[in-house]
Amino acid sequence: MSPPDSVHSGAASPPTAIKVSNIVKTFGSVRAVDNVSFAVAKGEFFGLLGPNGAGKTTLVRMLTGQLSPDSGEGETMGVPLSDGIAIKRKVGIVPESDSPPTFLTVQEYLELVCRLRELDRLEERVGKWLDFFDIKDKKDVLCRDLSKGQRQKIMLASAFISEPELLLLDEPFINLDPVYQRKVREYLADHVAKGKTIFMCTHILEIAEKLCTRLAIINRGGIVAIGALDEMRSKAGERLEDVFMRLVTEE
Repeated sequence: MSPPDSVHSGAASPPTAIKVSNIVKTFGSVRAVDNVSFAVAKGEFFGLLGPNGAGKTTLVRMLTGQLSPDSGEGETMGVPLSDGIAIKRKVGIVPESDSPPTFLTVQEYLELVCRLRELDRLEERVGKWLDFFDIKDKKDVLCRDLSKGQRQKIMLASAFISEPELLLLDEPFINLDPVYQRKVREYLADHVAKGKTIFMCTHILEIAEKLCTRLAIINRGGIVAIGALDEMRSKAGERLEDVFMRLVTEE
């Protein structure tokens, strides 16, 4: 299935949160992202799916300004991909396999995030997310002494704390138990219901199927399908898992 040339049909396109055109990223002889173009409209819950090594994390790192494309262009929340500092000020980011600074306590790290984002009501904001993730008793613990699940909660809290217009999430449910997967899922759905935007990479297809308003599937560095799930299905009742397996195994 070939991805469509545009995100939406009709005379007027909605404002975009993310827009990229023909971006390429190569590492040595490997083209990790191969001439990718797409747009994410404001107010969408957009999911990016793909097998390991398909280019998902490289693409996210370009969208957040951590990597520069070798060619092509794009912007995140109106900011060119080359300006990573400005993007980070406007976007809540949860990178894959990242951790909070080991030398800070939980409280210190979340307060630092608030100060860097020039937020008010620091105590109230930090307290809200400590309560949400049930880690108030860990507020004075150094981040290096937290479990993997607790560190993931802190990374999520640091992205959510400013209630940004755009959340860019790379495997946000990793290391979370089912209770907190559900809490985070409900929070993200509510975030989009308020008119905000989420771009999420995940391996958990059932969560993507429940949450995402649109999806893109990437394989071998290129987008092989994009659109609502109903647009990707070749037959009625086909599950996202079936769609995914068919598209990433096609020659």
